[in-house]
Amino acid sequence: MKTTHEEAPVIANLSQFDSRSGSLLERLLFNHRPWLMLACLLLTVFFVAQLPHLTLNASFQRMIPQDHPFVINFEANQDSLAGQGNVVRVVVENTQGSILDKDYLQTLQKISDEVYLLAGVNRPYMKSLWTPTMRWHGITESGLDEGQVIDSRYDGSADSLEQLRLNIERSGEIGSIVAGDFKSSMLLVPLLDIDTETGAPLNYGVFGAKLEDIRAKYQNEHILLHIVGFAKVVGDLIEGLAQVLVFFAVAILIAGLVVFAYTRCLRSTLLVLFCSLIAVIWLLGSLPLLGYELDPYTVLVPFLVFAIGMSHGAQKMNGILQDIGRGTHRLIAARYTFRRLFMAGLMALACDAVGFAVLLLIKIEVIRQLSLTASLGVAFLIFTNLILLPILLSYIGVGRHAAARSLRSEQAQLEETVRPALWRWLDLFTRRKVAAPTLLVALALGVGGFMVSLQLKIGDLDPGAPELRTDSRYNQDSTYITASYGSSSDVFIVMVSSAPQQCMNYALLERIDRLEWRLRQQPGVVATDSFAAFIKVMTSQLTEGNPKWISLLPNQAVINNLVKYAPQSLVNQNCDLSMLRIFLRDHKAETLQALVAEVQAFAAVNDQGDERFLMAAGSAGIEAATNSVVQKANREMLLWVYGAVILLCFLVFRSWRAVACAILPLVLTSVLAEALMVWLDIGVKVATLPVIALGVGIGIDYALYVLSILLLHLRSGESLSLAYYRSLLFTGRVVLLTGATLAIGVATWVFSPIKFQADMGILLAFMFLWNMLGALVLLPALASFLLKPEGQPQADLRPDTTSQPHAGRTTTKKTTPNPQRTLEKPL
Repeated sequence: MKTTHEEAPVIANLSQFDSRSGSLLERLLFNHRPWLMLACLLLTVFFVAQLPHLTLNASFQRMIPQDHPFVINFEANQDSLAGQGNVVRVVVENTQGSILDKDYLQTLQKISDEVYLLAGVNRPYMKSLWTPTMRWHGITESGLDEGQVIDSRYDGSADSLEQLRLNIERSGEIGSIVAGDFKSSMLLVPLLDIDTETGAPLNYGVFGAKLEDIRAKYQNEHILLHIVGFAKVVGDLIEGLAQVLVFFAVAILIAGLVVFAYTRCLRSTLLVLFCSLIAVIWLLGSLPLLGYELDPYTVLVPFLVFAIGMSHGAQKMNGILQDIGRGTHRLIAARYTFRRLFMAGLMALACDAVGFAVLLLIKIEVIRQLSLTASLGVAFLIFTNLILLPILLSYIGVGRHAAARSLRSEQAQLEETVRPALWRWLDLFTRRKVAAPTLLVALALGVGGFMVSLQLKIGDLDPGAPELRTDSRYNQDSTYITASYGSSSDVFIVMVSSAPQQCMNYALLERIDRLEWRLRQQPGVVATDSFAAFIKVMTSQLTEGNPKWISLLPNQAVINNLVKYAPQSLVNQNCDLSMLRIFLRDHKAETLQALVAEVQAFAAVNDQGDERFLMAAGSAGIEAATNSVVQKANREMLLWVYGAVILLCFLVFRSWRAVACAILPLVLTSVLAEALMVWLDIGVKVATLPVIALGVGIGIDYALYVLSILLLHLRSGESLSLAYYRSLLFTGRVVLLTGATLAIGVATWVFSPIKFQADMGILLAFMFLWNMLGALVLLPALASFLLKPEGQPQADLRPDTTSQPHAGRTTTKKTTPNPQRTLEKPL
């Protein structure tokens, strides 16, 4: 075969090799190997020393979009909303009676005192039956009066218990702090973002563990504790980290065993694992230096870095294994492999980095942290897997038997007329009579997947904590609280602003009352509470509870007299902000969307001057803001990811046809992944949004490796069938190996007790498999219509004894194209 490419003969003796050959970068790296290894060793020691400083934690502030109008309103009025943001609810249930029991109340007092003293609790705003913030209001013999629900006169006697019942009924907290059936009561525990003892950020893992200690201390056959809130969700996720790490270890073990089964070379398999893990160690060690913590929602990043490293490392190992098998010295084999695959690997990692970096567009701190740490991990992979791994293999080499086995396998596959069944099946997709129906099926899948993906919802689709299993203790506790209390843990707060000392204006209260009535008609609303409702209740008490007076009296003097009795959870001290609290059945996306739309429509008509209806505070209000940001970012993020990946691919291949062959399979995977999320009832939210973008960045790796070798041989005049076959032998089989291996590894996550990890395992396994199939099936099918060989094509899949795809055959005349030069020539 006529060729214009550089010869790369088999060289067994280093003295016959020109160390000045190759690119400047290659000479710089391989001619100074000891110094480079020493630098990597020092970096590894340095980063290992930082690992003890790494902490696993989360932050409520990092989970919310700081630039969203809802959050800006919340932050601006946070002093008036203390105790209504990041809240933990602890419900203490009497399983054998009511709360009007001396022993129950004594236990409740001990629990209340211990929770009150926990570091991070915003103590002035904590509320329970035993705190001074729990007050009653009513008409007594001396007139309008108020007091603490459990005061200094309580002694546990029958009379004091009866007085307690009366005080609870007059407090207006039935359904809020006390269950309607009087079988349980709640501790409302607002949190700060800092540890009040140390001043450091609040450690939710430690806080959650302390709550569990309290539960274990006081829970028995008579007393049950139910605990919900953001801090408890994070605490449970951190507690389950040990199990998450077990599944990560299983995935790593599976990857190592499958690679070893393929190579039968222990040393090279361990080197691939070692270099991939070194990148993870560098990443984890750099986080404390950057002031970052490892978040339960970003704990997936180290495994993704490892998975990407395994994919690239296996490609380098495969190339060196084949060259050494032909008799090439291990150092020269390492340099040959570096020449062939460095540019493809660099561009693949650049696409990975772009997939991560685009997440910076999403203005939610936890996602931005994920973006930065993952991009940093990919940058480390350039050193550990594209540079350090070939250099280490240039010293250690591969096992003699493994190299000989690889050579025999390659010779047999190249020289035998009958090819392996899998290779013959994959070759069918290079022929238009098979490629055409394949592309039609792919198009049908894409259209069908797109129609299904239109039903993809934003936010949580399940009540409770979707990150945890339905039967988890947390979600069981959430179900109990929602069933027993009108004031669920999902609270949406509308802030009503006014001029100072004008919150009691009758016209404003009348509008609040009308909005409250409209919101109570929403199917997801359990109960509401507002300053206007408080005034109505107090007015009825002044009229001996006559039902016809349970309304807003158009008497400003009466209203002014009642303001001083209003609780701080409904109106601030300056009387320029009052709160309308809406307690929801759940925080599903459709529930929040309907609520937001109703408030927006009302505010558009009823905002007047300083009197405005502002959204939103409360856990559900913040969730609505987050959903809004995620919904906007979802499509924008994909457009930016694909735009960047297309640009990088075009810079590498200089051909729109080649770019189409690489990108279109990725598009199909993205569409089908979204359809899978619909089928599995997984919403797009902070935890799942990054995975969609990451699938594009990681998936392009497979296409780049296959397409780079395919184009190299097409440009040397080989037919598509033969060029594709050679790419299968060199990079394609490793794509098949790593895609299947990583898919199997992450598929084991489906058994994780953490539902978030199980969902991610399903999505990642699907993406690994479909991106692999796209590179091996759809790419050649597209190439059959878009790509053509240059020069005189060779016969399809016939033995070729005059040229091989790689450097040096000892039995034939061998020429090896230089991919770095060849890929610069457009089709």
